[in-house]
Amino acid sequence: MAATQRIVIENCSIATVDADDTEYATGHLVVAGNRIESLGAGRAPEGLENVVRRIDATGHLLTPGLVNTHHHFYQWITRGLATDHNLFNWLVALYPTWARIDEPMVRAAAQGSLAMMARGGVTTALDHHYVFPEGSGDLSGAIIGAAREMGVRFTLARGSMDRSEKDGGLPPDFAVETLEGALAATEATVREHHDASFDAMTQVAVAPCSPFSVSTELMREGAELARRLGVRLHTHGSETVEEEQFCKELFGMGPTDYFESTGWLGEDVWMAHCVHMNDSDIAAFARTKTGVAHCPSSNARLAAGIARVPDMLAAGVPVGLGVDGTASNESGELHTELRNALLINRLGAHREAALNARQALRLGTYGGAQVLGRAGEIGSLEAGKLADFVLWNLDTLAHASIADPVTALVFGAAAPVTASFVNGEQIVENNRLLHVDEDAIARSTRDEAQRLARIAAQA
Repeated sequence: MAATQRIVIENCSIATVDADDTEYATGHLVVAGNRIESLGAGRAPEGLENVVRRIDATGHLLTPGLVNTHHHFYQWITRGLATDHNLFNWLVALYPTWARIDEPMVRAAAQGSLAMMARGGVTTALDHHYVFPEGSGDLSGAIIGAAREMGVRFTLARGSMDRSEKDGGLPPDFAVETLEGALAATEATVREHHDASFDAMTQVAVAPCSPFSVSTELMREGAELARRLGVRLHTHGSETVEEEQFCKELFGMGPTDYFESTGWLGEDVWMAHCVHMNDSDIAAFARTKTGVAHCPSSNARLAAGIARVPDMLAAGVPVGLGVDGTASNESGELHTELRNALLINRLGAHREAALNARQALRLGTYGGAQVLGRAGEIGSLEAGKLADFVLWNLDTLAHASIADPVTALVFGAAAPVTASFVNGEQIVENNRLLHVDEDAIARSTRDEAQRLARIAAQA
């Protein structure tokens, strides 16, 4: 049996984001195989065997890899459209185009979305994909394949819609699945792709799209399916005032009460956005440990409002960060959400006390791991956890006069990623992806965006 190989990283600042927020002004981390073996202040211990690589990380901050908790990869090829719309008008404007996606388009869009996140420090990504036009090919397989090629840890939230325009929903009639078809396809995806092991690279969640595009039957039976299969549940919730009005008119109750009535509150559930939550809603999420994917840039882009993140955290609600789809967050980067989450929440009721730099970093790392149900494996730098981490270069003009490295990372300009590791394997070096051709991805996404635009124009 081959001896376990080790990687040693030294001379860097370290923010572990563990339960005690342990930090080292100058420290080391030792990787053995795909696990963190040890870390601490000063230089690594002498006499380590089978060290295949030593990294002098002077001038860098070492953090856990960023964890993205909400995204829609396919939207990469419809960026820059409907830029002055609120959520419902934006959906109405774009659904006719989205309903014409196919497998090559989705694969290219997934590559573009993953590339932007990975080169910016994301080591665990999630895609909530819910548009499955008939005859469009193996969309789930295309997305999972793109993540595997990139080397990113990945969760596919297998979405679905069965409430179309004829039923009072927003998607075109030809863009939705039947109740039976959605449930069957979701179960097949879980059985084929979900890995429940500690170091799983691919997992699957059950994820009907939203209350206004999904029947009550699909919500209820989707929750039952997820729990029967032992996987997590994800959907959109309380994103806009209009959604709350829609739920009250259609179901006679607000979104949180509706979710509870259909089995959609619990520690195995997380919701995207949760902008319009009252005290009772937050208390229900805290009581049931239902998680939240906070998407500050998308919420601002669609004028949805400011989520009550400080109140959620104070109540004990698990909260992570999400890019959201790149048709409502064109940058497609999660590391900029650290800064945006902090700044936007300071515009709310708590003002300067809303969030600090370390709370923002926790949202993007450990908070995301909690939301995805993987806090025992990733999200903090601790011995025994998986070796998913990022070296941020703070030895730059942009960060030169900020003494505190975590403040520099969160408040300052986007820091370059010198190295990013997933499962002990390096996937980024000096802001470039190691396993894929970024230039080829750029060409492919541009070509597929143009092809989709032509098809939509001819429809």
